[in-house]
Amino acid sequence: MSGLRRSDDPRLLVGPETSDDGGVYCLTPDLALVESCDVITPPADDPRAFGKIAAANALSDIYAMGGRPVTAMNLVFFPACSLPPEVLAEILAGGQEMLDEAGCCLTGGHTVEDDELKFGLSVTGTVHPAAVLRNSTARPGDLLVLTKPLGSGIIATAVKGELATPEQEAEAVAWMSLLNRRAAELMLRHRPSACTDITGFGLIGHCCEMAKGAGVTIRLDHAAIPLMGGLSGLIADGMVPAGCYRNRDCYLPDIDSTSLVPDLLLPLFDPQTSGGLLISCAPDDAAAFLADAAAAGVFARPVGAVLPGRAQPVLVA
Repeated sequence: MSGLRRSDDPRLLVGPETSDDGGVYCLTPDLALVESCDVITPPADDPRAFGKIAAANALSDIYAMGGRPVTAMNLVFFPACSLPPEVLAEILAGGQEMLDEAGCCLTGGHTVEDDELKFGLSVTGTVHPAAVLRNSTARPGDLLVLTKPLGSGIIATAVKGELATPEQEAEAVAWMSLLNRRAAELMLRHRPSACTDITGFGLIGHCCEMAKGAGVTIRLDHAAIPLMGGLSGLIADGMVPAGCYRNRDCYLPDIDSTSLVPDLLLPLFDPQTSGGLLISCAPDDAAAFLADAAAAGVFARPVGAVLPGRAQPVLVA
């Protein structure tokens, strides 16, 4: 990230320079801290659902780094002049529900009066220094696995525009409030070489970060990428968030997608809230992970592969 300088502290294992999902600080030869912070605006109308989604979103960064969340602090921006305190109570209760599910201890927080409602958490986790996962260490020959379907940004936009069906809204809320905990626990049994979670930059944006960091090219198999229901109709109705177009404008020069109609790519640029993990594993490990995930009822789909570096970091075919 421009403007940020990496600390000279030798115990800093992962800093801001690689756009990883969290920072990692070594305490002892066997213990390091994973730290992250995330704040979002409401992607759902229900306050408790908003709290759950915001907490799941913040916790995801720790899972993506190979860590286990242990403590968290609430960060609330609340328009007290326009919303009753009962709304805040429901948001915090939803966040607490997710922290309980994650086995993560709430230690406090901070509330700011603001014109726009926002909620998030700072989260601290633990990891063995040798087991830290990065977004910049994918290897040519790896296969890529995604653990949630895409489409939450488009559906959230349609909810605001009152064009989403109740079923579409319920599906998006269910995915966004699903912890990545079980997927991460399974992942760690199968020697992943790299991992990130899919959030605001969309699938293609996070693939670009992963590819550029490792000096590789990522091939995405368009037909294999899982999507939430009804996205094509919502896109046709114009329910595309501004962030989706910003992602497209930013990352389109980095991808080779000449065989596809441009509108088919929009879900791949869709900014996700509390999206899935994108995991890079050797083929045998990926196959074992997919088999274990299926047996455990954990959503996981193969979506592509890692190639030696080419002129463009992402190929969509």
